[in-house]
Amino acid sequence: MRTLKDIFSGRPVLCDGAMGTVLYARGVFINRCYDELNLSDPALILAIHEEYLQSGAEILETNTFGANRVRLGRHGLASRVAEINQAGVRLAKQAAEHLKDKQAGDAWVAGSIGPLGVRLEPLGKLGLEEAREAFAEQISALAEAGADLLIIETMPALNEAHEALAAAKAVAPNLPVMVMVTVDEDGNCLDGSKPDHAAKLLTEWGADAVGCNCSTGPANVLTAIEAMRAVTSLPLAAMPNAGMPRAVEGRNIYLCSPEYMASFARKALKAGAQFVGGCCGTTPNHIRAMKSAIRAIDAQARAETGVEVKSKAPEGGNSEVPPMPLAERSRIGALIANGTFVTLVEIVSPRGIDCSKEIEGARLLASRGVHAINVPDSPRASARMSAQSLCIQIQQHTGIETLLHYTCRDRNVLSIQSDLLGASSIGLKNVLCLTGDPPKLGNYPDATAVFDVDAIGLVNIVRRLNYGLDIGGNSIGASTNFTIGVAANPGVPDIEQELRRFAWKVEAGAEYAITQPVFDLQLLESFLKRIEEFRIPVIAGIWPLTSLRNAEFMKNDLRVSMPEAIMARMAKAESPEAARAEGVRIAQEMLEEARPMVQGVQVSAPFGRYALAADVIASVLPKPVAQMESVVSS
Repeated sequence: MRTLKDIFSGRPVLCDGAMGTVLYARGVFINRCYDELNLSDPALILAIHEEYLQSGAEILETNTFGANRVRLGRHGLASRVAEINQAGVRLAKQAAEHLKDKQAGDAWVAGSIGPLGVRLEPLGKLGLEEAREAFAEQISALAEAGADLLIIETMPALNEAHEALAAAKAVAPNLPVMVMVTVDEDGNCLDGSKPDHAAKLLTEWGADAVGCNCSTGPANVLTAIEAMRAVTSLPLAAMPNAGMPRAVEGRNIYLCSPEYMASFARKALKAGAQFVGGCCGTTPNHIRAMKSAIRAIDAQARAETGVEVKSKAPEGGNSEVPPMPLAERSRIGALIANGTFVTLVEIVSPRGIDCSKEIEGARLLASRGVHAINVPDSPRASARMSAQSLCIQIQQHTGIETLLHYTCRDRNVLSIQSDLLGASSIGLKNVLCLTGDPPKLGNYPDATAVFDVDAIGLVNIVRRLNYGLDIGGNSIGASTNFTIGVAANPGVPDIEQELRRFAWKVEAGAEYAITQPVFDLQLLESFLKRIEEFRIPVIAGIWPLTSLRNAEFMKNDLRVSMPEAIMARMAKAESPEAARAEGVRIAQEMLEEARPMVQGVQVSAPFGRYALAADVIASVLPKPVAQMESVVSS
């Protein structure tokens, strides 16, 4: 018998989400037999399976949750148990094969076995032997069609779980079996049993994995998993509903966001679960967010255990190619390695194809002695010229080095690797790894985000490329030799989470950090003290305010900590020119105060006013190497 450990090696595994929820969203009414759609609308079921695979799921559950003779009998389909279950396996396996063909990825098919939907004796009329026969009929069909494992799920009572498990062991002894119970608001199984008692009995009865699914949402499932972990050494599975449904305009809506489910995935894995996924209310968007969380945890785990980003050498004998020392990779790397105070100015890409103003701005800043230009990647989810294109044009036309901002929002892991290989090949040497603003913040809120990984996972990918390996451990022939930067936000409300993520970024391979614009230097000082144990060079972000309205926008829209003293100073400015001058003075004062604490400064050029940015850092710049006959408009 092949065990779950044989298949998954004890690593975290992401399962798919709800089938019924997505079918309902596609207009399939709840009075339909959803299992029968395997026969009458196989293209729809196949499409949903493929969406879950594209979102990162590794285990597909067949669309057979209610495909037993009792539930099917309500729709006059009791005689078609084998046909419906076998079709369910075929469709899931077909989706898995498509994934293998298109993306060289693997997925496993789990035969889904739900409760019979009636009470068993002694509380109900259905006998235990009849229940076992009904489960055996369904499981035989799933096994015959080629399921890789079985998931007995949403079991309301332990006697029913026992009959389903016994049937599985009898008719499909070679398939691993995962058994999950469901719990109520009090955290008990629906027959009153405690989840730890359920886990203990299921372990004794021969389950290969145990867990909790459905229930009243993530919080109760997490509590159940924690209780189970104390009494069993079996792998644990956690697959909650996306909260409790709420009636909204006549429809039941599950309100847990993808971000909340991602947070649950992190907590469940920390509590000891190996398998995570979703039940009612979860969609491919939820699974995609959970996948990003798992990848971040995986990157952290590798760093904590000291495991290098190695993998098997290809047959040709290729293996890791260590990157050059930091000082030799780029000018920014050399400045950081040598302890020189780094000066950067941010130039945002244009919304069209003409970047002459940006290039002239870079030329001005280069003449003033600025070390490098950093280019954001479609900030606030706006559609602009690609950061990579502007970076290379600036370098070609002005000679100043650039820092490419690179976000995870718009790209899957294939595109990320392709982009970064291309960036290295055309001479871009510095990458700032960012998660990216979600599309809902921008002008196209309905645009689809990808987020295969977040910033932590992205750092891990770049570090692998720096060692000459793609994420699959295959040799790329040479190191990309990127200097790896990350972002930090000393003023974020949840500073504890920010500190944890910063530590994970450092462990994943970050070599320096740039902060978000800082106006409250006490927050910066506190942040620097709290990262002393995992300190890397920090470059402070500074934004010269241009008006009181600009200050109000930063404070209220972007939620940047803005001291009242600064607001008062900007309010006193009597003209736009006076406001800009006051903004420069405030930024210069902050730079003077922050300079002893940090290893460099990044100054934003508000609204394309590049001369303002140069004025802010004039005191730390070398003497100009040339005089500009024309100054970019300020």
